[in-house]
Amino acid sequence: MNIPFELHIALRYLLAKRKQAFISVISFISTLGVIVGVMALVIALALTTGLQDELRDKILGSYPHMFVWKRGAHTTQSDYKADSQKLRELPHVIGAAPAILGKALITAAGESAFISIKGIDPDLEPSVTAIGSSIRSGSLAELGPTNPDEHDGIFLGSDLAKQLGVERGDSITMITTEGTLSPMGMVPRPRRLRVAGTFNLGFFEFDSQTGFVSLDVAKRLLGKEDVDALQLRLDNIYAARDVSKEIADKFGGDFTAQDWTEMNQSLFSALWLEKMAISAAICLIVMVAALNIVASLILLVMEKHRDIAILKTMGASARSVTIVFMTQGLIIGIVGTAIGALAGVALSAVFDHYRLIHLPVDVYQVSYLPFKVEPLDLGLVILAAVVICFLATIYPSRQAARLDPAQALRYE
Repeated sequence: MNIPFELHIALRYLLAKRKQAFISVISFISTLGVIVGVMALVIALALTTGLQDELRDKILGSYPHMFVWKRGAHTTQSDYKADSQKLRELPHVIGAAPAILGKALITAAGESAFISIKGIDPDLEPSVTAIGSSIRSGSLAELGPTNPDEHDGIFLGSDLAKQLGVERGDSITMITTEGTLSPMGMVPRPRRLRVAGTFNLGFFEFDSQTGFVSLDVAKRLLGKEDVDALQLRLDNIYAARDVSKEIADKFGGDFTAQDWTEMNQSLFSALWLEKMAISAAICLIVMVAALNIVASLILLVMEKHRDIAILKTMGASARSVTIVFMTQGLIIGIVGTAIGALAGVALSAVFDHYRLIHLPVDVYQVSYLPFKVEPLDLGLVILAAVVICFLATIYPSRQAARLDPAQALRYE
């Protein structure tokens, strides 16, 4: 098979043997540097992307995609079902449910915890969060008392139940800001609740600090007459901004909306910044590998100055000489990038599949480090690595093209 002589010479220099074995070693080290740099960059991007997506999925499983409040003169939401129906008719909205939010102190078996109380409609809540598929014991239908002598029920996160040492059927004591008026002022009144079941949404912050009660119980516990907000779930999480705009356009000032991106803006901004910082830091490895390519090509030009001079006296143009050394650097870059990218993708898949790196869930909110390779990230890494390697070939290639044959052969 006929190949351009520039490529033929570049391959001969890369695969030099015997007296030129040193050049081959330098080329191998340069290729290895590119492999390590690209592999590290792919794994780092997969790690940060996987962690960001995992946290997003956990958050969106625990919380609705949007909260909607009434404002102005229409602050009550007694007829929340009618409002829910209106909002459910909007594009992308697939679920709507009411919520009453508050804080409380609960105690059981000598343990106590300050938690968030969420009043829900047991029939509608599974349409806006993943609570329906996350129940570990009991049923949402058990939130109400089954007989007059039984306490109202509460669903606790599995980590919260473990902390308190309670299980389904046990009793807890709850104290809220609502109480009994006395000569000493408002005195908090303890209330007994029955643990109707437990849930595990996989998000430690939520599972360790949240309890679900029915709407009626939440109204009594928190002293509220109406629901605080309506929760919405969308068929496309990235359509949240459009839905917010649609609510403002269609209902005017009656409703105000807050979507998941606004509620978690600081978290996702920090994760994005971390991703960029890690990528920039590890990209330095590729830069070091590019410097190795520069060094290896400069050494090769010095070693092969006689060969370059002979090529030029035989009619090879300066452009051909430039192409020879650029081709050699590009081969190093392309081979190193391809192997590094494949190794990075393979290792990321192994780490993610077998969950090899475990984390303290109370610190990082996830129990292991997830890895996810995005095609766009992989493409950008490959393109950047090849471009960097190509730029590294320019200086030594130009130096080789400028070599004067007469000066190179004068003392030969």
